[in-house]
This record gives sequence, C-alpha cells and structure tokens, in this order.
Amino acid sequence: MSRKLLLINGPNLNLLGTREPEKYGSSSLKDIENRSKDVVREVIAAKEKDIEEILYTYQSNHEGDIVDRIQKAREEEVGFIVINAGAFTHTSVAIRDALLAVDIPFIELHITNVHKREAFRHTSLLADKAVAVISGLGVYGYEASLIFASNYVK
Repeated sequence: MSRKLLLINGPNLNLLGTREPEKYGSSSLKDIENRSKDVVREVIAAKEKDIEEILYTYQSNHEGDIVDRIQKAREEEVGFIVINAGAFTHTSVAIRDALLAVDIPFIELHITNVHKREAFRHTSLLADKAVAVISGLGVYGYEASLIFASNYVK
C-alpha cells in the first residue's frame, strides 16, 4: 500500500479563519495544511522524502474539480484520502461515486458537529462508505484524521 495521502477540502473551506470563526475557529486553511504536514512527518517519519511527495493537499469550490482530483489520486497511487467535502457531503452523488470508483479508503471529516446543525446536514452521502467519520472536533479533526491515515498506510 502506498504511503501517499490526499487531503481534500470542499466548498468555502478556503475561507477558514475568516468564515464564522465562532463555528470554524480562527485557523486558516493554510494553517491547517501546514499542521497536517507536520503531523504526517511525525507519524510516518517522512524524512527520506519531501513531505509534498507524501501528503497532497487540495481545495476546490467546484464539485467536478473535486471528482477530477479524486480520480487523479488513483493514478498517483494515493493510499488514503481525508475529505472534508463541506456542503457536498450532503448533496454529491458524483463525489460519492468517484470515491467508490477509485477504491481508496477515506475518512469523512467535518470541523463542526453536523448533527447539532440544520437537519439537512444530518445526512451524508459518504459516511456509509468511509472508514470513519470525524465530526465536531474543530480543526483538531484534521490532525486526528491524518494520524489515523498515516498509521493506516504505514
């Protein structure tokens, strides 16, 4: 199994740090990506390779672009995906189908506890196929997801 990991962030997550900080915290997406790289380095001791060759990060506000990135992950021999699909979690059959098509294990991630929010957010089109779902841990959820993913591919 490949040690490569892919962290995907969906719509509006590029606004982290400024978007509803009372819900999502003050960390920017760049802060989260940088901490994610540190976590992966620590867990898999990625000293022999540049971290960019082990952890790929991606964000898009466009469903089709996320589908394309998931499909590219198979070509890159990614061993695990962590995905915060944002609102697409509740609406995108296309992202679900892409994750199933590439057959790469994944974690569904949410910063907030979606079950304490609007009723439409309680339904996930990804959860039943995910290895795990992490919801409500704030930005620490990224760290927890990547620790698990790093150990999974180790």
